[in-house]
Amino acid sequence: MKEFLVVDGYNIIHAWPEFEKLRDARLEHARSKLVSVLANYSPLSGQKIFVVFDAHQVKNYAEKTEIVDGIAVIYTRQGETADAFIERLVGDLLKEGPVYVATSDWAEQSVVFGRGAYRLTPEELRRQVNRTRIEHEKHCKQDTPADGYLENRLLDRVRSKFEKWRRGKK
Repeated sequence: MKEFLVVDGYNIIHAWPEFEKLRDARLEHARSKLVSVLANYSPLSGQKIFVVFDAHQVKNYAEKTEIVDGIAVIYTRQGETADAFIERLVGDLLKEGPVYVATSDWAEQSVVFGRGAYRLTPEELRRQVNRTRIEHEKHCKQDTPADGYLENRLLDRVRSKFEKWRRGKK
């Protein structure tokens, strides 16, 4: 069964300390960084991720969806908040599988929770992303490139046998 993660983009950007300098300098960079972090997290978590950004105060802006590194990045249309879009999206996604919504907006958490989705605070999502990254690095860490070679993982007697065959000795 497919799992989905819906992220209130600006909400997370304003809640995570690692975005503080980026959001103060240029919000575009913070958006890009968040999408990058979630793109790395998505294949490890197995979740299909949607990041929703408000564009409701931008004049004459139509809703726009982009797929960036496997992440659906959605900008709401003029007059629609990220919260309203997320509520609608959760209703659609719940038909296909479990949905998690990451936001610090208490009212939004209550609404999506009431619809049957799971809620995550920004800090819970941050811990989950970091824990998954650390677990992956620990599991896949190699000290040297040669550690991944098959010959270095063989038993000594098997390696010795192959070496004899390679040299033409039986």
